[in-house]
Amino acid sequence: MEKTEQKDEKTKEAAVVVVEEEQVVNPWEVSAKDGGKIDYDKLIDKFGCQRLDETLIQRVERLTNRAPHVFLRRGVFFAHRDFNDILDSYEKGEKFYLYTGRGPSSEALHLGHLIPFMFTKYLQDAFKVPLVIQLTDDEKCMWKNLSVEESQRLARENAKDIIACGFDVSKTFIFSDFDYVGGSFYKNMVRVAKCVTYNKVVGIFGFTGEDHIGKVSFPPVQAVPSFPSSFPHLFSNDNIRCLIPCAIDQDPYFRMTRDVAPRIGYHKPALIESSFFPALQGENGKMSASDPNSAIYVTDSAKEIKNKINRYAFSGGQDSIEKHRKYGANLEVDIPFKYLGFFLDDDAELDHIRKEYGSGRMLTGEIKKRLVEVLTDLVERHRRARAAVTDEMVDAFMAVRPLPNMFN
Repeated sequence: MEKTEQKDEKTKEAAVVVVEEEQVVNPWEVSAKDGGKIDYDKLIDKFGCQRLDETLIQRVERLTNRAPHVFLRRGVFFAHRDFNDILDSYEKGEKFYLYTGRGPSSEALHLGHLIPFMFTKYLQDAFKVPLVIQLTDDEKCMWKNLSVEESQRLARENAKDIIACGFDVSKTFIFSDFDYVGGSFYKNMVRVAKCVTYNKVVGIFGFTGEDHIGKVSFPPVQAVPSFPSSFPHLFSNDNIRCLIPCAIDQDPYFRMTRDVAPRIGYHKPALIESSFFPALQGENGKMSASDPNSAIYVTDSAKEIKNKINRYAFSGGQDSIEKHRKYGANLEVDIPFKYLGFFLDDDAELDHIRKEYGSGRMLTGEIKKRLVEVLTDLVERHRRARAAVTDEMVDAFMAVRPLPNMFN
């Protein structure tokens, strides 16, 4: 392990959720002072992870014999913990498994929710490895004040959207906490819980005296899918390593997990972490279920997508055509350009748009038109895939069964 990470995991594990006073980043809140932008360099420094550099991206391409995913090429996934160790093991012929998840708090997913699953699908295909997907219906029951029954219903609905991303049922196990927690999984939860003091969990997650004990006791639930023995029906080898693709706001859970893992006989999980997907109103805005115009949802019609982009997508263009032709667009704040950076796969076209729009030769209406086309196609393809997902398919993905072809 690098010296920087040793220092950060021992002395900064409680620096935690608050990055100075300028920004708050934790699993339940992401905000910057005075509505500003998140400073990812500062976040990396405080969390103690590493930048995902071009050398690692090129290594992924060489090991998988396929072009890096657009989210890698453009820095959407920008930070990691021990990803280089995962690649070292893979190069030696040692396998690993993937673990990611979803907190099912709403029936409809927005595009930001799809990003980790789109990227995880690429990782599964590229490395030919198994995947476990945790649906934390218990967490959302406690944090969102949902009933147990409603949380379970939303978990199955969200599972359909996840399956629609194209995961291989022969390599993928989806589980909800309410249905699966017990046995070996619960034993690992207890092992983790015994290693984490109350003071430490308060330092990591910022719990207060007003939080009920369910919240304080939840972190081990999200920690233990990192350990292969939590899935005895899948893994007989307790030494297999785990890679977790997630947004960087989930890092506090896995800093705790990485601290505990060696003490209970497991490898530290590796992480590959993404930046945050911006709201339509700009990076200073917030995607909120209470404001449907803050995001594009996978249930939006073509008309709704067009209306949201044209009316609400924050523009870096000038306030008159004359000024725009003279000064060009500010690409640092322009949401249509940022969204194309996520979802327009063609690097040459994106570079052309960057030059034309940044110089003022392309107008705001033109870039918004192209974004509408890209997102309408993406959402329509997802809608068709989700419509084909039956309850029987959900049952198949969530069945506790061996995955005999999971490394083929």
